[in-house]
Amino acid sequence: MNISFIDLSIIAIYLIGIVIVGIWAGGGFKKQSSNNYFLAGRSLGWGVVGASLFASNISTVHIVGFAESGFTSGLSDGIFEWMAIPCLVFLGIFIAPFYFRNQIATIPEYFERRFDGVSRTFMVVFAILTALLIHIGISLYAGATIMKEFFGLDQLWGVLLISGLTALYTILGGLKAVAVTESIQSVMLLGGSILITVFGLMMLPDIGIADLASFKESIKPGSLSMLRSDAIVAETGGIPWYAVFLGYPVLGIWYWFTDQTIVQRALGSKSEKDARIGPMFTAVLKLAPVFFMLLPGLIAYVLFKDEITTAGTGQTFSILVNKLLPVGLVGLVIASLLAALMSSVAAALNSSSTLVSIDIIKRLKPETKDGRLVWFGKITAFVVMIIAILFSLIAGSKGGSIITIVNSIGSSIAPSISAVFILGYFWKRGTKEAAKITFGIGLIIGILMFALDFPDKNGIKLITDTWGIIFMMQAWWGFVICCLIFIIISLLTPTPTEAQQALTFSGSAYFKKIKSTFDYRIIGIVVLIVLVVLWLIIEMIA
Repeated sequence: MNISFIDLSIIAIYLIGIVIVGIWAGGGFKKQSSNNYFLAGRSLGWGVVGASLFASNISTVHIVGFAESGFTSGLSDGIFEWMAIPCLVFLGIFIAPFYFRNQIATIPEYFERRFDGVSRTFMVVFAILTALLIHIGISLYAGATIMKEFFGLDQLWGVLLISGLTALYTILGGLKAVAVTESIQSVMLLGGSILITVFGLMMLPDIGIADLASFKESIKPGSLSMLRSDAIVAETGGIPWYAVFLGYPVLGIWYWFTDQTIVQRALGSKSEKDARIGPMFTAVLKLAPVFFMLLPGLIAYVLFKDEITTAGTGQTFSILVNKLLPVGLVGLVIASLLAALMSSVAAALNSSSTLVSIDIIKRLKPETKDGRLVWFGKITAFVVMIIAILFSLIAGSKGGSIITIVNSIGSSIAPSISAVFILGYFWKRGTKEAAKITFGIGLIIGILMFALDFPDKNGIKLITDTWGIIFMMQAWWGFVICCLIFIIISLLTPTPTEAQQALTFSGSAYFKKIKSTFDYRIIGIVVLIVLVVLWLIIEMIA
């Protein structure tokens, strides 16, 4: 694709501008305390928390991957966005304020206080692997693919360019730099996605599609539905409805409640109110991707089916940009794509540096000085980036669309973490021995699931294709096994201490009298009602 000078200038201005803003927001080259560097001095308002949560979640993986999955299977993958909304409401009402009240700096710290040091170590390992494999590695792989398609850059050079710019302000500025730039990037990525959707809809009448009925006739049956029967899945693709309701909560508990890269924004909130409302704001933003990231893929199926089929479905997004947008807007959309990539990478780098400094260095050497912790954090971010670059160069070998790759990795990681967290949070009887054994067995199960489902030379996956258990159901059954192990071992081991039981759910702390229509519980209920209404409308249309 040939990029005009105007578009290149817009992209360059954005890249330079976001680096400058990031360095400025993080205090430039000034010396920072560990509290400021890792938790932004607990100064983030709900707007920044919410926008930052959204941007760190919606990466290039989503923008590129959703365009591809929209082309191949319609709105099916929208379930990952809309099923996240109840999780975010729950995060805002219960989990984020719980962390805030207990002054939790990292998620592994909570696991040590609730269980023991071994559980904390497990969580550090899991969290760093997640940052490496999903948040940075796969994101860089997706970004490099786009850089090659748009600019003709070799994959390695595309990865190095984006990595270098992102690492610059992240390593220097810490969480404040990451959160402020992510707020800007969330506007960019939503704006870019809206532009593609609008221009795509405007082109439909040119090929004789002037209403919803004619649009439905031009796409595969059931493409507009997100809750699909096995019959529709066999014809159109996607995920069966029962797998959605069984498997997604397992992924959601792990991702939204215990993933340091995500939850760290709420941990940096300046007040409990901001910790509550921030995730609610993210929940509202999560309504958008179905309409502005997945729908463009369906539009591409109608407008450019033959061309994309010939070029490969992975090029759906780049073909949309090339065919739909005029000079100037191409630069804005590509800048929004880079914004998504940089925000997710920056978030993971910052969380990795926090985990190593707080959960490893400070834990092993409590006497370590504040400035030294920040220094270790910066070195960690650099090392993690190098390892992630290497992983990104081989990430495509897992097979399938980018979204499928991400979720299949998640289904291997999530079951044991979700089981230990949710049972440990709600059940006072959950013990440290149960947590350790569940983590250990869960790790073995996860490795086996990932290895056995790795495609062979013919592209066949043993668990998914031969046994017929898709990744969502793999996550569910792994979760069930881990829950049973946790419960049985807990009942066979000594009761937790009072201090450990104090770090569990207490209804009296949350069910106080509602005094305002802007109460966080009212906001959460309204968000859920809007979700249900929109979902019913779409399913009726489909």
